[in-house]
Amino acid sequence: MSIEMNPIGHVETEAERIPRSWRSSDLEGDLIISEEYAKGLAEIEAGDRIVVLFNFHQSPPFSRGFLRQNPRSAGGGERGVFKTLSPVRPNAIGMSIVEVIEAEGSTLRVRGMDMRDGTPILDIKPWRGDLPGSPVFEK
Repeated sequence: MSIEMNPIGHVETEAERIPRSWRSSDLEGDLIISEEYAKGLAEIEAGDRIVVLFNFHQSPPFSRGFLRQNPRSAGGGERGVFKTLSPVRPNAIGMSIVEVIEAEGSTLRVRGMDMRDGTPILDIKPWRGDLPGSPVFEK
């Protein structure tokens, strides 16, 4: 089976240092969505939390040697790639939960970014974790 994905937009940020995780990030930037998808942003507004799926476009190619990795967060321990947040993955897909600061046309200004300038955006979904009965969103 082959799966093909095309970006719906890209990230713009002037930051040179990018936090390793959205959970510890206050970095602001813009999600620039292609005009052909702009109508899909309807009803997204300031204060919303959204899930951004993106491509780790600057990560090295994955090989079987990356199935076990030694992330900084593991305190020197080795872990399987699926137990890490490593950008070096079989499918270089990342996920962040960000807060919308402003929605203007096909641009979403967001806070909590851990994506580099130029990062291809694959999809955006609403964050439902802060609804009654769901786990509470905590940074």
